[in-house]
Amino acid sequence: MQDSSENLHSPDSGAFERIVGALNYPMFVVTTHVGDQRAGCLVGFASQISISPPRFLIGLSNKNHTYRLAAAAEHLAVHLIPRRNDAIAKLFGESTGDDIDKFTRCEWSHGPFGLPILEEAEAWFAGRILEQVDTGDHVAFLLEPETGYAPEELDEYITFADVRALEPGHDA
Repeated sequence: MQDSSENLHSPDSGAFERIVGALNYPMFVVTTHVGDQRAGCLVGFASQISISPPRFLIGLSNKNHTYRLAAAAEHLAVHLIPRRNDAIAKLFGESTGDDIDKFTRCEWSHGPFGLPILEEAEAWFAGRILEQVDTGDHVAFLLEPETGYAPEELDEYITFADVRALEPGHDA
């Protein structure tokens, strides 16, 4: 048996960054509205966190336009974008609602709860915001999924590897 001081698995401070940098998370476009204002952004911090009851967690940067609107919203729409529609990921990932109205540059419709639903999305769900938790440079939005659309089979969707080179509209 090897002495623990000689262990090849010695801890180091860069391990976390290397691990999460190697993962290929699904990417989502999150949209919301308050009154006649709309917002949306590309999101990589997202996960189902409960089966029963169903719950989903979305992390929004506290520096972006979508976060500021979502903080006052009751619902969020979470869109899964097929890889063939990477222009939508670029629009919602590289542009900021502080400068442009992203919704004038894509097809969308009013969905449940008045949420903007992207026509280019292959699947989506709308969820009620149950809680907001400050987690650092992002705020976690706990959602209760209420309705949505998904085909029986999904195409390949946008992942972190597909958008790694995008220049974000805001710093994290």
